[in-house]
Amino acid sequence: MTLFVRFWNQLRAKWKWTLSFLSPDWELEDYPISIRKQDPDPDEPYDDNPRFKPHPFVASITNWNVSGFGNSKEEALSDLRSSFSMRKTNLKDDGKSLPRPGTKVPIQFASQERVNAHPDLTQDFIERVLGFQWAFISDESSLWDFHSESTNEVLLVKIKDVYGVNAEDIQSARIWEILDRIAEAQEFH
Repeated sequence: MTLFVRFWNQLRAKWKWTLSFLSPDWELEDYPISIRKQDPDPDEPYDDNPRFKPHPFVASITNWNVSGFGNSKEEALSDLRSSFSMRKTNLKDDGKSLPRPGTKVPIQFASQERVNAHPDLTQDFIERVLGFQWAFISDESSLWDFHSESTNEVLLVKIKDVYGVNAEDIQSARIWEILDRIAEAQEFH
């Protein structure tokens, strides 16, 4: 991103911040949005796993880590609208308010409350299933975060082999849900 584009984005952020005092309830249109085209690296072999192929367009809210992706500007903006709506709902559910348009929003890590309910099991899972000495796992972490395959099959088989638990029906693949199931199964043995 060029210096001019950064300057322009920050100028729009200040303008949106000023306008935000006219309304107490903000929607996506009240935020400074930038849409840009990104060119994929021609040397990157995305054919092996299309899961990591970047979309040509990205839409984002300036100064806030909320983005949307798509094959066109319209798709990226639509995806941003969905991301914003989900973020707004999550903040409301947590009793928090939306950040004022144009303000810088610091990155916040997701809670670890659910994962920390099973500290010993979590560490064992990290080592025996994920194959790491340590890893940061939040309540939003899923199996998808720990591999580059096109399915979770390899890790699901490992979970079954190590713990004797079938986690295939956990659609979210969230690790805290899998840990809860393993802990519940271990209580009955």
